[in-house]
Amino acid sequence: MPSSALELRNVSKVFKKDRDEVRAVDSVNLTVEQGEMVTFLGPSGCGKTTTLRMIAGFELPTGGTITIQGRDMTNTPVNKREIGFVFQNYALFPHMTVFNNVAYGLKSRGEKDAAIKPKVLAALALVGLKNTENRYPSQLSGGEQQRVALARVIVMEPTLLLMDEPLSNLDAKLRIHMRTEIRRIQKKLGITCLYVTHDQAEALTMADRIVVMNKGKVEQVGSPFEIYSNPQSLFVADFIGQANIIKLTVEAVVGNDIRALLPGGRTFTARGLRPEGKGADIYKVGGKAALIARPESLTVLSADDPNGNAPATVVSEVFVGSHIEYEVELEDHSVLKAFTPFQAGMRVFGEDEKVSIWIDPSNVLFLPESST
Repeated sequence: MPSSALELRNVSKVFKKDRDEVRAVDSVNLTVEQGEMVTFLGPSGCGKTTTLRMIAGFELPTGGTITIQGRDMTNTPVNKREIGFVFQNYALFPHMTVFNNVAYGLKSRGEKDAAIKPKVLAALALVGLKNTENRYPSQLSGGEQQRVALARVIVMEPTLLLMDEPLSNLDAKLRIHMRTEIRRIQKKLGITCLYVTHDQAEALTMADRIVVMNKGKVEQVGSPFEIYSNPQSLFVADFIGQANIIKLTVEAVVGNDIRALLPGGRTFTARGLRPEGKGADIYKVGGKAALIARPESLTVLSADDPNGNAPATVVSEVFVGSHIEYEVELEDHSVLKAFTPFQAGMRVFGEDEKVSIWIDPSNVLFLPESST
């Protein structure tokens, strides 16, 4: 049975700052299969880049093991790991042509010129830079320089491709184009790729699986759909996409469903998610639970509409073309976002107008209030 492309077992990294110890990465466990695109997502300082640097060999772990294709690489030098790394800054040699930048690694490992040329030209063609081999980095746009950096790594045929915020220096439109290109190239080559980003859109659109990190720990690992629709903690729910988090008192627990009273409104029932490792009795009658409702799961209705779950007041309404973004305030003063698809002739509710909201029970869930 073939080995996994990468395995992290209880990998930790502790830095010493003055007399204090900072646990940058805390007992991370992860298995990545061959050909997977896995993104590490989280806020600044969550440990995602440090984890990537340990996999590359730029940092040695304080504890745990790193296995690449069945071989223990925990303490192996960088140049022995057969890993390609694309940095946030492109790190191109300004005095070298595009050809020589891409060929640099091949020359360093002693390959002959006759073998190097077709490899370099093929790599440049793959990243959409055919006939640019005689230019210099200063003659290229930011997006083209990023492609050269990618070609320089691809030409080495690495076991793993590691990318740390590679698109952060590009403008918004080019970022969207380049993330599509990187995913296309990764799929075409079948290369295993680990990609660090703090951009949710990049993670959701590029990844086979997302690793959400917070304060050095892995909060959740799953497909983009799983992470978005079934967050295992309030942190994940709040960090991925936009989420309304409404703290409610539990009135009843019926099987997997939780029943609670909305502020000033009706009793509301939805499924209760039980995070891994938590007991079945995590929801208690009289205790608190957090209702997680994405803005697209809320509909703003007229105040007298019988379908409404709870009364509310419009705080703001913004037309953004495809939909209207409402902010509404409930009777307990909590403010919720509701996105309503735009249709010609539809009624638009104005600021300070009394309305009611309908929450789609099939598209929301409860989490324990303590699942931070």
